[in-house]
Amino acid sequence: MPGPSPAPCTFPDDFVQVALDTVSRRTVAVQVVQRFRLALLLNDQPDMKNDKTAKEVGLSARQEQRCRRRWAAGDFSIEDRAGGGAKPVFSPSGPSVDPSNGVRADRGDGRAPEPAIAC
Repeated sequence: MPGPSPAPCTFPDDFVQVALDTVSRRTVAVQVVQRFRLALLLNDQPDMKNDKTAKEVGLSARQEQRCRRRWAAGDFSIEDRAGGGAKPVFSPSGPSVDPSNGVRADRGDGRAPEPAIAC
């Protein structure tokens, strides 16, 4: 059973030019090149199916659908959106930090507590 029809994307000329320039550069992050290649492929063949375009540029079908949906809505960004996934946290080894004053609890070795390191 086929899935939903791909969202149609119409790219602005300046976005296409940035994509062409970026794909030809040698020092660009892989995921940026993959997304720009996807944009160029969709610009040339807008009716191509999600799984075929994803395979062509080396993305998963889910990633391809997410980019295509974003671009169809008019948001022509390439970077990941903030807010997804677990946030990095720094957990100092040793006793925990008292959140009320930011000072580590007594170390148990007789030395005075030290301020916690804030990241």
